[in-house]
Amino acid sequence: MHDKKHLTEITFDRLGLRPEVLKGVTEAGFEYCTPIQAETLPITLSGKDIAGQAQTGTGKTAAFLLALFNRLFEQGSHTGSKNPRALILAPTRELAIQIHHDAVQLGKYTGFSFALAYGGTGYEEQRKTIASGIDILIGTPGRLIDYFKQHVYNLRDIQVMVVDEADRMFDLGFIKDIRYLFHRMPDPDKRLNLLFSATMNFKVTELAYEHMNQPELIVIESEKVTADKVKQTVYYTANNEKIPLLVNLIKLHDSSRSIIFANTKRAVERIGAYLEGNDIKSAILSGDVPQKKRQTLLKRFQDGQLPILVATDVAARGLHIMGISHVFNFDLPQDPEDYVHRIGRTARAGASGDAISFACEDFAYSLPDIEEFISHKIEQQSVSKELLAKIKPPVKIKRNQGRKPAPKRHQGRRDSRQRYSK
Repeated sequence: MHDKKHLTEITFDRLGLRPEVLKGVTEAGFEYCTPIQAETLPITLSGKDIAGQAQTGTGKTAAFLLALFNRLFEQGSHTGSKNPRALILAPTRELAIQIHHDAVQLGKYTGFSFALAYGGTGYEEQRKTIASGIDILIGTPGRLIDYFKQHVYNLRDIQVMVVDEADRMFDLGFIKDIRYLFHRMPDPDKRLNLLFSATMNFKVTELAYEHMNQPELIVIESEKVTADKVKQTVYYTANNEKIPLLVNLIKLHDSSRSIIFANTKRAVERIGAYLEGNDIKSAILSGDVPQKKRQTLLKRFQDGQLPILVATDVAARGLHIMGISHVFNFDLPQDPEDYVHRIGRTARAGASGDAISFACEDFAYSLPDIEEFISHKIEQQSVSKELLAKIKPPVKIKRNQGRKPAPKRHQGRRDSRQRYSK
């Protein structure tokens, strides 16, 4: 259930936003700032850099978009240049798409043009849009660098640089790509630099101070790493109890829109097969699912046509979907930060939600580190026989998700990659 307790008393019309920007904000239905918006916007609108730490779902996308729009109005355009004036870096395709959607909505009356660059689909279409000349370029590092090296655009006119979910950039190995792009922009003191991250570890802080202009560090609710509206519980389970317990909990709870996380692609496929075999409609989402199918699945999930997603951590970031009631950690993640990101898919923007985790024989050792990271114990629940459903066998697993098989001479290498992929 949504409430407004997560908002501050500061209204957007008091911040000195340009009329064109404020009109888009008002039309989107926003009146009061969230804490990250209230803390960062007065600083960024005055032209200063920030490194902001805030949990996902707290409004940080709007925080950097509004500052970016205002800055571009103040700086003015470079006559005759087709190069982007702002660059927004995102770690995943889904997050880049969501930022673009929000930018188009909030920037409706600014007159700015937007383009997306991300891998997996639309190569020539994206290339053509960027080459035609745009103000704001949003994308993932790999595709952005690809187009840059082809001279589709350059970065000499960048006035605003945004890095979203910086800690995830490190997790995915993008840091060299980010530094490559930074070194081809104007100097840090000649642009506005905005960095946001769910966690502000040493690596992220070092990146901020190396490539930004004396950024101010803003931390929102650092004492509450996880959302206080997420009810967290953990079941100590044997490995062979996990599927029966999951099936029963899904049926017991009103889990109309849920995400189930597992640590490997193989586990995701197994869970999906058992759910389908037990008359529970779901879809699986992992790194092997082609981009077009990913977007179709996510849209069906967002529209309520699919009640459950079963996913690896590829979906733990970048999914900004309201109304997710439950997150199930079928496997406890081995990195405590991933636990925070996973359960952050629920209880977004002041709503409430449930996070149910299984501490099994293989992954129970992760629990102490997770509890230390979030600074509190997770409520324990016992597994009784009544909680274990009598399950039907799984359906046959469909592998490769519609991909064409690799040529024979590459098959061994392909199988090796898949064996260790998530």
